[in-house]
Amino acid sequence: MKNSELEQLINDKLNSAAISDFAPNGLQVEGRETVHKIVTGVTACQALLDEAVRLQADAVIVHHGYFWKNESPVIRGMKRRRLKTLLANDINLYGWHLPLDAHPELGNNAQLAHLLGINVLGESNRWCRGASCRCRFPASNWPRGSKRDWGASRCGAAIPGRTPSAASPGVPAAARAL
Repeated sequence: MKNSELEQLINDKLNSAAISDFAPNGLQVEGRETVHKIVTGVTACQALLDEAVRLQADAVIVHHGYFWKNESPVIRGMKRRRLKTLLANDINLYGWHLPLDAHPELGNNAQLAHLLGINVLGESNRWCRGASCRCRFPASNWPRGSKRDWGASRCGAAIPGRTPSAASPGVPAAARAL
């Protein structure tokens, strides 16, 4: 597959154009035109890039890529080493941040909720730029202690017969409604 086709495929699937973000989504560093092998990770750190080189990957797809708003445009130090690794090895770097946070099926939040048995009650909220969802945690199954207390007070976790405490600032009332 061509690198531009891969970018378009994922952009379409995640509806990237509809979400304003803090970093560019899609192809951030262009490498070879044809992509056969892809390495994925959370952050485009040097260790991940070194592993991509070792595996002879054509592309790296991450959640946290490069070129964030308000980041220094100067290329030196850690940023220089990372870009040098990508460019010297002709590896494409793709990043999708908020589109991946917000996707109701493929997103990291949706997948984490599924793996943890969290029942998602609604869509993500625009005010938080698509990075959270309203959900009901099965907190009654959690052991007593800090995690259970945190779930009840911060997330509006559902503990039968108990009214949740006020959530932390920034958590919408709808997220606390049980």
